Amino acid sequence: MPVSDLVFLILEAIIIKRTLRWVLIFISVGFLIFLYKKYNPIGNNYFPKCPFKELTGYQCPGCGSQRAIHYLLNFQLIAAFKENMLLVLSIPYLLLGFIFNQIKNPSEKILKYRKRLFGPKAIYIILVIVTAFWILRNISF
Repeated sequence: MPVSDLVFLILEAIIIKRTLRWVLIFISVGFLIFLYKKYNPIGNNYFPKCPFKELTGYQCPGCGSQRAIHYLLNFQLIAAFKENMLLVLSIPYLLLGFIFNQIKNPSEKILKYRKRLFGPKAIYIILVIVTAFWILRNISF
């Protein structure tokens, strides 16, 4: 077998593997979207419960995220916001991060914004926001 045919077969296998991976991701995400849109986690036992809340009785920063996703998929923004406002407010930020990661050859301007929004300082700011949200959502006023 010539080397060129071997290289072609290897490249073809890599392309098939990548395509299969994306197809599986697409099917899995589609299934989860269907599941969360159709079924409300409040009334169904097959959705996982928060282990932190089960052990302590306090809400973690992620508590209510499954219900918020259900409400978002059903276009009930206010209900989603009431369940977990941090999740709802973080969606544009997460989408922007995904977009930044998809850019193959970012310009200097894009790199500057990416560093500002997702660099070390931003990580500490996000840590403070999540911690404050965690504390404040457990305080009874």
